[in-house]
Amino acid sequence: MADLLNIGLSGLSAAKTKLSVTGHNITNINTPGYTRQDTVQATRAPQFSGAGYIGSGTSLTDVRRSYNEFLTTQLRSSTALHSDVTAYKSQIDQLDGLLAGTTTGVTPSLQAFFSAMQTAAEDPANIPARQLVLAEAEGLTRRFNNIYDNISAQNSFINKQLVTSTEQINRLAQTVGSLNNAIASAGSNGQQPNDLLDARDEAVRQLSTYIGVTVVVQDNNTFNLSVGSGQPLVVGGTVNQLHAVPGRGDPNTFEIDFVSGGSRQNITNSVSGGEMGGLLRFREEVLSPTVNALGRLALSINSEINSQLGQGLDLKGQVGVGLYNDINDPKLTGLRVRPMADNIGDASGNMSITNTKLLTTSDYRLDFDGANYSARRLSDGAAINVTVAGGGELIFTDSAGRDQGFSMRMSGTPAAGDRFILEPTRRGATDISVVLDQADQLAFAGPFKAGAELQNKGNGTVGQPSVEMVLNPDNLPQANFVADDLRLENLKAVASIGLEYNEATGTLNFSAPLPAGVTITSVPVEGQPAPAAITGLPITPGQTNNLSYAIEVEAGGVKQSYTIKQTISGRPSNGDTFSLSFNQNGVSDNRNALKLADLQNKQVVGLDANVKHISTGVSFNEGYGDMVERVGTLTAQARQDDVATGAILKQSTDNRNALSAVNLDEEAANLIQFEQYYNASAQVIQVARSLFDTLINAFR
Repeated sequence: MADLLNIGLSGLSAAKTKLSVTGHNITNINTPGYTRQDTVQATRAPQFSGAGYIGSGTSLTDVRRSYNEFLTTQLRSSTALHSDVTAYKSQIDQLDGLLAGTTTGVTPSLQAFFSAMQTAAEDPANIPARQLVLAEAEGLTRRFNNIYDNISAQNSFINKQLVTSTEQINRLAQTVGSLNNAIASAGSNGQQPNDLLDARDEAVRQLSTYIGVTVVVQDNNTFNLSVGSGQPLVVGGTVNQLHAVPGRGDPNTFEIDFVSGGSRQNITNSVSGGEMGGLLRFREEVLSPTVNALGRLALSINSEINSQLGQGLDLKGQVGVGLYNDINDPKLTGLRVRPMADNIGDASGNMSITNTKLLTTSDYRLDFDGANYSARRLSDGAAINVTVAGGGELIFTDSAGRDQGFSMRMSGTPAAGDRFILEPTRRGATDISVVLDQADQLAFAGPFKAGAELQNKGNGTVGQPSVEMVLNPDNLPQANFVADDLRLENLKAVASIGLEYNEATGTLNFSAPLPAGVTITSVPVEGQPAPAAITGLPITPGQTNNLSYAIEVEAGGVKQSYTIKQTISGRPSNGDTFSLSFNQNGVSDNRNALKLADLQNKQVVGLDANVKHISTGVSFNEGYGDMVERVGTLTAQARQDDVATGAILKQSTDNRNALSAVNLDEEAANLIQFEQYYNASAQVIQVARSLFDTLINAFR
């Protein structure tokens, strides 16, 4: 009877345990990361009798999880990927709306500005039209400033999110480390603590929403977690940390440090996956290039308009002053060079923009080894040659000799190993501002005028000159301003230059003597020797002749070159004379205003200094359009990636849940089954008791 009783008791115990496990499953259906459990049952060792082996009941050997390591790893990876894309998409959607919006983008203000300029060019003496130009210029600068402020706010938000993410990562890493210790301790008896394993898997899954992690399972069933390029975040019960800290080169751009004991390592460039990876990827791929492209456009608009205004005369007959602030103001040049926080020396730098046409949208890193400088363009990693020119000026060219459009000077003493981050265009959109407030100072008139003498016998007609000014023709290209009075002296020094037609030689000869300090040469060409002086220009009577020559004049210690382009048509007679003189009273002259309006479509952004006679750049509108198009393309791709990774995550979740999640219908069926099992086992005990009672009664 004892055997039958033990068999019934073993079944009763097994049924009770199965009911407990089923109840545990049901009550944890809503527990995040919970894995359904079931029991493993086996027969007890049978006993031998004369009739053979007779079973002795059952026992439970294990309570196991319905777990698949591959499905869990797949869920973890798809979680990190989708969180990365979601964070990236949320940021780029904001930027795309900002740049392409009709009320926030630059394009509408740029078009309004040049429309006002065209209107003013039609009536250059009209003061209200000139005032409209100033108002639209102010509106354009506000657009640039506002976009920069919004991008700066977005960068600040990313910094805050990085700090929050690192706090969550450190908290979850600490949880995983504690669970590792608990699991190792609980598993020392040979059985696995299922609920602790579930809690750890869920902690690692949550960790994957913040950063991509690599999981390595150890022999004692603990997890080692690594991030970045293999930095150990969790090793057994030992936990290291991540910190979001101000950048060493730019304190406004936070970086990620891996901290282990007393050592600290920058892992920003190797972090991937999760919210942190998406934010860093957005900043690197989109935000930084966009703010640099916007800054380059603002610098180009500033430089080109100021330069063209400097080539004309205002309503008072004065040389034009800048509409916008000086891009090389000492207050701005120092902000373009950032010494790294860990530099040993006390050196700092000042960067001057030498040619906005040649600027790229990249930042640069300058290294000093104790004797020489070397540089690298950060956008593509290209090595940049650094040449130390006269006065300690540093000139930057790439491997093909292309000028990068800026130069710099160091102040203080750099030490070996010191590094500097160079940002030629980063602040362009916030630094641009309108400084001209008098409408009559807009230089819409050309500086020179031409005419034919009334006594001429022929019918030769000379066109009004188109003028381009270059400061110091020995160092082309430049268009910087010098003191107004000196530029005006240079212009007036030209006084009146006469040209006389010589029928015998077929040339227009410059009348001698020339004004003091004036030399007539062919047009200077960058990279070529200084041109020789010329005395005349060949023409063909009866057709339109294009004349091109340069007037070089030095006054007050300032050397200036004026490139003159004009036409002469008709048939001049021998001895006919023509004059070129200072445009003293050109109030209704709009030649320079038309050139200002033409800047809208002139290709002056992103030129290749080494490609001659081929247009390699883009206009202002095209430059901004290219930037908007790039961001728009990346936004569309991010939206597609969001849908795709969302589908992958759902599939991974469904695959894991199909195996591991609790199914209430299945558990309800198990409850009925195990209840019947329990009742049947109790009935076996009841039968054993009845048999025992019958046997006892037989001996009474």
